[in-house]
Amino acid sequence: MRRKLLLSLLASSVIVACNNGSPADANSDANSVQNESTDSSIVKLAYEGEKHLSNIRMLTNGGDNAEAYFSFDNSMAVFQSNYSEWGVECDQIFYFNIENDDLISNTPKMLSTGLGRTTCSYFLPGDSTIIYSSTHLGGEACPPEPEKEEGYVWPIYEDFDIFVADLKGNIIDTLTSEPGYDAEPTVSPNGDKIVFTSTRSGDLELWTMNMDGSNKKQVTNGLGYDGGTFFSPDGTKLVFRASRPESEEDVAEYKELLARGLVKPSDMELYVCNIDGSELTKVTDLGNANWAPFFHPSGQKIIFSSNHKSRRGYPFNLFMINIDGSGLEQITFDDQFDAFPMFSPDGKKLIFSSNRNNGGTRNTNLFIADWVD
Repeated sequence: MRRKLLLSLLASSVIVACNNGSPADANSDANSVQNESTDSSIVKLAYEGEKHLSNIRMLTNGGDNAEAYFSFDNSMAVFQSNYSEWGVECDQIFYFNIENDDLISNTPKMLSTGLGRTTCSYFLPGDSTIIYSSTHLGGEACPPEPEKEEGYVWPIYEDFDIFVADLKGNIIDTLTSEPGYDAEPTVSPNGDKIVFTSTRSGDLELWTMNMDGSNKKQVTNGLGYDGGTFFSPDGTKLVFRASRPESEEDVAEYKELLARGLVKPSDMELYVCNIDGSELTKVTDLGNANWAPFFHPSGQKIIFSSNHKSRRGYPFNLFMINIDGSGLEQITFDDQFDAFPMFSPDGKKLIFSSNRNNGGTRNTNLFIADWVD
């Protein structure tokens, strides 16, 4: 999962540092972008140095909202949220029209069943259907989260499977039914392949399948958690984040946690490979957690979220890097949390999740900006 638990944990740590004032007041060097918020206060949506982002707009205002991904025609986005005001107890899948729908004042259309927990939705070609992952076949209730005594870990729910739904919320196909974790699906721009993460081989590896769920093929085979994968604009490559435990102690810990349906995500780097797994290349070697990668429209760069500059686990900001590992550039300069960036298919917009302008709460909201290259 690319992962709402991470949002919750990071948000918690950020609020510990910033609970004496709003995030907008935390950075004295921030540029103030004056917009009317729901309480008519002055808010800060952009920070000094964010030269690639223009006309930033806040799309949601409450709960944890993440993994917003564009439709093929650039007009819609699908995302996951646990916002209780929308009638959900844990993550469910919603969609909206980017220009016309007001998510701050109105509840968007829910496309998932409202049962279990969901993650990782994505539009299919034609923009009339989506794929997403859900645990609802394993139980109607939200599955339990790890106890705090486990430390900083992600749950790998074995009940996750991948479904196809229409824009009325009707499930029209089930693409995985094997035992174990099947989640994190995204779709090739060519509309011919789906990539996902699965434990079907005994480890958390990348797999591809046809649009109807047939012809499943394993892509990666290195010990560690491979996930959060996206295709390049031409559909020939994959970018993903991975943990690679090496010492005997780290390997033993990884295997012990995985046997209990848990992983520790604090040490991850980015990799690129062909869609068949060949020419695997490590892109980053920055330390800490580097994740949520997405290809730049050129196919030659990757935007991603990272806390590699952090000593206490936060902040997370967006960075961009060439696929050969050169040219690292910081894109956002938040003092809290920015992640889940996605370029629109036409390359004109960037949508992302952020804790900026949340009024000192733990809310993670969606933002959209014009991309300035």
